[in-house]
Amino acid sequence: MDADINVYFDPVCPFCWMTSKWVRMVQDQRDLTVDWRFISLRQVNSEVDYDTQFPPEYEAGHTAGLRLLRVAARARAEHGRQAMDPLHHAFGTAIFDTPPDPDGPGSEQALRERRGTREFVEPILAHAGLPLELADALDDESWDAEIRRETDEALSLTGKDVGTPIIHFEPPEGVAFFGPVISRLPSPEQAAELWDHVTGLARFPGFAELKRSLRELPQLAALGVDTDTIGQQEDWHGGSRRQKR
Repeated sequence: MDADINVYFDPVCPFCWMTSKWVRMVQDQRDLTVDWRFISLRQVNSEVDYDTQFPPEYEAGHTAGLRLLRVAARARAEHGRQAMDPLHHAFGTAIFDTPPDPDGPGSEQALRERRGTREFVEPILAHAGLPLELADALDDESWDAEIRRETDEALSLTGKDVGTPIIHFEPPEGVAFFGPVISRLPSPEQAAELWDHVTGLARFPGFAELKRSLRELPQLAALGVDTDTIGQQEDWHGGSRRQKR
């Protein structure tokens, strides 16, 4: 049976996590079922020269995301789709809702590289109630083809000039969009209202896009932005941090 929405996520994308937190708020209020699926930013940018196109730490971050998705793919294969909800939540909590460790890796690149290690992922698996041996998949490239299929599936629903998250509303016939991209969590009342507005747009067959590239740094503990602070605004160049178009 199809879920109400399919959410394609890369665990290292902060905006994807913010949108996912909003989706979870709506789940608490509505009878909403979610299928958490994969999209790899490393695979989306597989033909891109990271050295010239992205900030220096991005390749390490996107590669760590692919490694974590390998673990998720094995978890799903061995423990079913129901394992994705607690694992997705554990990924986001560890990566984004945990303040930076003052004794952790010194550079941003080292921090992002660490997210793709066994040392980092084993506590996440334990928190999700999954076997620690699933961490063996970090280096197992045999899962990449499955991740690629779902990445291509997501892009086939939206077109290629997008990022994460991608949400497919009322699949298989419904429309899919990149976003909504949010930097602040709504209140519980606003969460349901926002959901109704977004699904209203999704149900109109001729709707294609609402867009602005200015974004605030998300209100996430790992980024040093609390809920009482408005993050610095940046221009995301059409939905990515690529330095050139």
